[in-house]
Amino acid sequence: MSSFINLSSTTALIGKPRHHHHHHVKGLKSDRCCWGDGRTMVFKVKCLNEPNSSRDVVESGSSGSGLSSSGGSLYSLCAGIGGLGFLETSYLTYSKLTGSEAFCPVGGGSCGDVLNSSYAVAYGIPLSLIGMVAYGAAAFLALKLAAKDLPFGIDENTGGLILLGTTTSMATASAYFLYILNTQFPGASCSYCLVSVLLSFSLFFTTSKILGWQKIRDEVGLQLCIAGLVFAALSNSHSAILPPPARFGEKFMPYAPTEIKASSSPLALKLAEHLRSVGAKMYGAFWCSHCQEQKQMFGREAAKLLNYAECYPDGFKLGTELSQECKDVKIEGFPMWVINGQVLKGIQEFPELAKASGFDAGEFSAELAEIAKKSTEANLEP
Repeated sequence: MSSFINLSSTTALIGKPRHHHHHHVKGLKSDRCCWGDGRTMVFKVKCLNEPNSSRDVVESGSSGSGLSSSGGSLYSLCAGIGGLGFLETSYLTYSKLTGSEAFCPVGGGSCGDVLNSSYAVAYGIPLSLIGMVAYGAAAFLALKLAAKDLPFGIDENTGGLILLGTTTSMATASAYFLYILNTQFPGASCSYCLVSVLLSFSLFFTTSKILGWQKIRDEVGLQLCIAGLVFAALSNSHSAILPPPARFGEKFMPYAPTEIKASSSPLALKLAEHLRSVGAKMYGAFWCSHCQEQKQMFGREAAKLLNYAECYPDGFKLGTELSQECKDVKIEGFPMWVINGQVLKGIQEFPELAKASGFDAGEFSAELAEIAKKSTEANLEP
């Protein structure tokens, strides 16, 4: 910033020419020296301790643009990753809603089994649709953050936290489904699943890079809360899917009713009639050996009187979901009885069923007592 300094000369200097060399005023830098015949010399100088405004503006703008360029480029990367995820999940959603098979470049049939299993749905909504919304939201938010044009008056800090929460939930869901893929579909390959895992974790780590690890550590409580909610929601959604018996492998088993050859005893008939009258219900699966044993215990005629709910009426294969009726009672194993609001798990002997249902044994008291005695002795055997 230029300024003018007036220096008064003495009369001895009037009219005397100056030698052509420059004198520096302490603390000042001479830019141009002027003298003449007058009593006053005028120097145009620049103060060394005053900032060069034009230079500072350029440097400041350069520094600011460097930071925003770095953050903006990473936000743009997030938007690109989110866009790829959006395209992938859109294709899978289209395939799911139209009932067409998704093209699986790697994995073949096993890939299709995973995509079409009950694990590919949460609360009746295709996971690909949920993923499409999540990827789309992440891409949109990243683009807005890159352009510093956030909607609804959201500031950049809040927008970054929303993006962090979104990518944290996506990474948690991907980790959960990677676990499901390895435990429930051993040996199966799902290229779409693995790509989604890669994209979601890339989004999370890129967002973490933008915000800085110190910010991530500061918000670790929020992230753990989000991760816990996502995990709990997915676990609850899939709690009705029981693991398949190991002997079945991945083969489909069509439904087949239990064949009972033995006739029913009078006690079995009387107890079956009573159980039906009080609304007692047995839940089971056609492939469950313990369910078949429970029915054989009643005999052919009495078993037909039982109020029985089949949890896999359309057959069974890896990942098959329970019937809605069995979901509603939160089946955890087979067989399971619900009698007067009480849940009995596993095979139940006649005395246990009689006691839970309030059965009036009458003439069958001795027989029930004998059955109970034999059952106790059998349980005590090593």
